[in-house]
Amino acid sequence: MRALNHSFTVAAVACCAFLSATIAASSQSTDAPATEGQRIENRVAVFSGIDKITGRIITFDVYVDETVQFGALQVTPRVCYSRPITEKPKTTSFLEVDEITLDRKIRRIFTGWMFADSPGLNAIEHPVYDIWLKDCKMESDVAPPS
Repeated sequence: MRALNHSFTVAAVACCAFLSATIAASSQSTDAPATEGQRIENRVAVFSGIDKITGRIITFDVYVDETVQFGALQVTPRVCYSRPITEKPKTTSFLEVDEITLDRKIRRIFTGWMFADSPGLNAIEHPVYDIWLKDCKMESDVAPPS
């Protein structure tokens, strides 16, 4: 019985050593992309917005740190991150949204992260307007702010 336990222990140790070596070799493979796990900091956030009164949906580009007005809302993305195309998409943006009230005062209604793959999680839900993040990109057809 003792020899069986010893043989089993030796086999288990050899198996663990083989698995450890295999894992270490695969993690050092040159086939893995250099950008794995990295995020790309983009210059432009792409949003869609709906005017609930007219039912019109508009897609618009906003440069990072630029403020664009959509109806009575002012949208200012502070960052817009994406992943390389070889990875699962994970597009996020940190933004601030202000509302211009009827008495012309500006009131912050949202500050936080928005996720393109979960538009309902942190979408801007206003009585008249909804806004959600669609994408991030480096360039836009719209001229950058001066």
